[in-house]
Amino acid sequence: MSEVVFEVREDDKDGGFIARALGHSIVTQADTWEELRAHVREAVLCHFDAGKAPAVIRLHRVMDELLATA
Repeated sequence: MSEVVFEVREDDKDGGFIARALGHSIVTQADTWEELRAHVREAVLCHFDAGKAPAVIRLHRVMDELLATA
């Protein structure tokens, strides 16, 4: 595996960010983007056996926004 993708959303309830890996049971959160990057990297390295971690971690930030038409 060369890449693992995380869906990142802002935590509307507590603030900060929540990242969930697609296709793996890895979830982490942090208050800032920089903290999240470090937490994701650490979570991936803990999840995979030594030498089996993907070479690339992709963070896909998702933002939901509602716009009124009236």
